Amino acid sequence: MSSQTSTRSTIAQPGFDVASSHWIDPLSDGTHILIRPLEPKDRDREFAFINNLSPESRHLRFLSTLKEPSESLLNQLMDLDYRQRMAYVALTMQDGQLIEIGVARYAATRDEGQCEAAVVVADAWQRKGLGKRLMQHLIDAARCNGFHGMMSMDYATNSAMHRLATALGFECLQDPLDATQVIYRLKLG
Repeated sequence: MSSQTSTRSTIAQPGFDVASSHWIDPLSDGTHILIRPLEPKDRDREFAFINNLSPESRHLRFLSTLKEPSESLLNQLMDLDYRQRMAYVALTMQDGQLIEIGVARYAATRDEGQCEAAVVVADAWQRKGLGKRLMQHLIDAARCNGFHGMMSMDYATNSAMHRLATALGFECLQDPLDATQVIYRLKLG
């Protein structure tokens, strides 16, 4: 990512300091947002973020119908080690409160050097380049943490995800086990 478009601090590396890793990034509408690693203190924010997604956005993110995040799902989403499991959150101020407006995450898979990624942006913040910003930071972190490939699964009908994945250089493949899904793959090395 160009330093002209992002105020950058540190990135994931040996001795990664969560507290000092953050960026102030501009969106396509000129709004600046804070991107930083998701931290334990964000648990309630993450819950509110998922709850405030439209049913369609929740369905696209979790590939299933989800009414409200369960305690076990929140535990899983908040279980980060910043190397094998990483998440970046996008935040903005609203009515004097810091709120979550997007999150991108990866987790190592069973395949050596591979990780699976997901991204979701609050409905009101979509089509402003936020998903791309989050994914660029996530891709950089995955590279720095030694991953050679990133993949993501989504519905074949999710044209917004297809545009984002294509813009980021992901290859799109039909899921051989489910014709309604596609698999996106990106070589990181």
